[in-house]
Amino acid sequence: MKFIAMMKEVNDKQLIHRALLYNSGLLILAFGIVVTINSGLGVSPVSSLPYVVSLASGVSLGVCIAVIFSSSILIQVAMLGKEFKYIRLSQIVISSMFGYFVTFASSVIGDFTMPTYAGQLCMLAIGIMLLACGLAMSVEAKFINMPAEELVLVTAYKFRTAFHRAKIVWDCAIVALSITISLVFLGELQGVREGTVIAALAVGKLMPVMRKIIAPAIRAIGFNMNMNGEHLQQ
Repeated sequence: MKFIAMMKEVNDKQLIHRALLYNSGLLILAFGIVVTINSGLGVSPVSSLPYVVSLASGVSLGVCIAVIFSSSILIQVAMLGKEFKYIRLSQIVISSMFGYFVTFASSVIGDFTMPTYAGQLCMLAIGIMLLACGLAMSVEAKFINMPAEELVLVTAYKFRTAFHRAKIVWDCAIVALSITISLVFLGELQGVREGTVIAALAVGKLMPVMRKIIAPAIRAIGFNMNMNGEHLQQ
């Protein structure tokens, strides 16, 4: 009984650690999105649709992210049918929380920008590093997938294709829709520029590097992501 109690305590602590790491990753990711937007060189493919809808509707970016990310669950339901598990509805909570984080990040950073094209590139680089770091932390937490990532996973599963291929398809589809909405409702191209392409290529390359940096840091501060209780033997 004592061993069972110890295991329960360990698992509860691990769950708290995972939740803290995951939420920290989402917050950093939110700041990455806002910094990238403020660079003026375009936003990441996943963020482009909420950004353009926000500009066209006048609704805050945080709300648009929460609604659009949550709506991706409907696509997952259509694709999975009876295979859809209700646990996936937790993505609604994650989407809402992430939308709040973006709103918070926007209030902190405000309209801060750097003058000159070199300054814009600097902001874009900082934003990309924050995006890669936030994604790496959320992935390392092994908690709940973000709706965009879950949609790609579902697509890869249903069409029996590689994850990166499914991601390319969705990124292209989202950017195409963003461009269409921007041209139709805003009369000009917004949110999609060279920074969109750079972010799409760079974030994926930086994520493995960030994970190698983050994993030792997590252990150094006492966060244990191991679920098999091996640390009980220490």
